[in-house]
Amino acid sequence: MAVTKDHDDDARREDPRAARSRHRVLTAATACFLAHGYDATTVEQVAAKAGLAKRTVFNLYADKPSLFRAALECSLDTAERFTCQLLAHVHELAEAPDVRAPLGALAEELALTVLAGPVVPLRRLLAREGERFPELLADYRRRAPEAVLTALTGTFAVLAEHGRLSIDNPSIAAEHFAFLVMGADLDRGMLGEPPPSSQRSRERAATGVEVFWRAYRPDQTQTPCAVSGTASHADPASDSDPASDSDPASDSDSATSSTSKPSSSSR
Repeated sequence: MAVTKDHDDDARREDPRAARSRHRVLTAATACFLAHGYDATTVEQVAAKAGLAKRTVFNLYADKPSLFRAALECSLDTAERFTCQLLAHVHELAEAPDVRAPLGALAEELALTVLAGPVVPLRRLLAREGERFPELLADYRRRAPEAVLTALTGTFAVLAEHGRLSIDNPSIAAEHFAFLVMGADLDRGMLGEPPPSSQRSRERAATGVEVFWRAYRPDQTQTPCAVSGTASHADPASDSDPASDSDPASDSDSATSSTSKPSSSSR
């Protein structure tokens, strides 16, 4: 956050024309790096997309790594703003009189923010360049996904303490919630597939919340692991009349035994 503040202070002191050029360069660089990756992007491409001379770009940024760091810092700022919007909904959840409805709203917001926005392309880029720029990857994890999971964990802990959700491990519940509402679409996006439609994301989020609610709704004696794991549901056949559940073969055997064995009156 200190880096961002210093950057903002520098921008305010900068000449307006230079500030406009910097904004155009960073916008163009972000688009190029996200679309093509670090190695395939050149300063010439960035300059052309920004509509500026290559020398102007180098006057603002000494080299390509400096340009990449600056562009990614802007993307991290954007991701953090999305995260702050999500966190507002997370904190509202703890105060809501009815938990289920705001859970659905939060799930939809999370799915649309991550799957339909710039988050997935940014994650792809950081995954590729994490070894070259480890500080950017660590900064993103701290300011975006880990911040969301930490907030969810704290909120679920409060809801569990007040008996509004049945949760033994809030951090695991936070992970369940995040992955249930996004599903495999997040993995597909990381592998380069286009984002799902908003309608699909909303439907996925709604079904994910339903599963989460069934696992963690209050007044349960079973833990989610038991519900989804080895603690099996009752066999429908076990609810039927015990007399009708007897093995036909054993019935046949006892019938044969009773008919083949002479009764005392027939002797």
